[in-house]
Amino acid sequence: MTVIPPTLQLTPGGTLYDRIGPEALAELVTRFYALVAQDPDLAPIFPADLTETAEKQRAFLTGFLGGPPLYHERYGHPRLRARHLPHAITPKRGRAWLACMNAALRATPSIAEADAHEMYAALTRVAAHMVNTLSSEEDQKGLHL
Repeated sequence: MTVIPPTLQLTPGGTLYDRIGPEALAELVTRFYALVAQDPDLAPIFPADLTETAEKQRAFLTGFLGGPPLYHERYGHPRLRARHLPHAITPKRGRAWLACMNAALRATPSIAEADAHEMYAALTRVAAHMVNTLSSEEDQKGLHL
């Protein structure tokens, strides 16, 4: 199943990718993966060298936000959920992923606040879709991120 992003606003400034731009997106991804590498819930499911992972994320986000389809061109269809099935993506890890993204968005001053909110809202839906594993504690809480 393909994740279809919520409607990303097209404004006189263009797509969200146009408004953020490739440089700010690259800064965001760099900040994000620095946080992921330090997160005790996320670091165990990521490789020690995050270079390729960050490049794939940048390529994915470029297309997801309305820019060129870099991920599709380089790696094929994202198949996000299928590609992540080998990893236990719990609601707790989904929340940790979103917390890292939120912190990275806040730490990237070249991304306008409204654009950061729009991007975060879209990625919240992606994070919820990626959950594929529940622990017994999370079974009781449900799937809420």
